[in-house]
Amino acid sequence: MKPAFSVCVYCGSRPGNDPAFTEAAQATGRWIGEHGGQLVYGGGKGGLMGTVAAATLQAGGTVVGIIPTALVEKEWANAMCTELHVVDTMHERKRMMAERSDAFVALPGGIGTFEEFFEVWTWRQLGYHDKPVGLLNLNGYYDTLLQFLQSTVDKGFLGDWQMGLIRTDARVEPLLTELVQAAGLAPEAKLAGI
Repeated sequence: MKPAFSVCVYCGSRPGNDPAFTEAAQATGRWIGEHGGQLVYGGGKGGLMGTVAAATLQAGGTVVGIIPTALVEKEWANAMCTELHVVDTMHERKRMMAERSDAFVALPGGIGTFEEFFEVWTWRQLGYHDKPVGLLNLNGYYDTLLQFLQSTVDKGFLGDWQMGLIRTDARVEPLLTELVQAAGLAPEAKLAGI
């Protein structure tokens, strides 16, 4: 059965040091699975990446993992994915993730998460895609980043309209609902008994 929507999730390959990060990754995967969706992500089995994938599968969703050969060889690939695509380069990975997704959301993470988020946001403002982009600002994780970005607006390097392309929320469910609806799709009714 075709998923109702596909959400690309960028997040840490580590769990971080706050249990709330893991809880948010679990909530993200659970929401995707319970609403008939598909997770598209980097194919890793560690950290928040592995958590969101496991939660999606457990809630009845499908998972598309896309991982470069170099990371497979380090045994980071998640064999539990519904589909696991092994590609040659990081560029190919990110292109395929973008093509397979209806919306994008960044959870807490490190430089890989930041890089992927900034790239897909840049592609949006350049018109390479028209898919919604979100930032889960859990417990103020991205507060200082958002303050810095606002300072780039104040200094004339970024426009308010570009900032307006990012949807932010501290809560998983409202943010994912908004992103999927902004993509012109409707999440299925929450499955009973889950």
